[in-house]
Amino acid sequence: MARRKDYFGLGRIVSIILAIIPITSMVCGAITRLGEGKIVAAILRVILGWNIIWICDLVLIILNGRILRLINI
Repeated sequence: MARRKDYFGLGRIVSIILAIIPITSMVCGAITRLGEGKIVAAILRVILGWNIIWICDLVLIILNGRILRLINI
């Protein structure tokens, strides 16, 4: 089975471009977490997504193609 990529299963380059822009990173991260059924994590992404989470998402998307999963609620 293929490994699932974040940001709607888009390619790595497209995901990196989306992660570079803070607002798209916040929105795409929140939608991704909502798609996983993690409502609290999506709300926290919207509230806190413009600072440390954005930097962590950017680094993790570049390194392994996955966003930060801080909590699983």
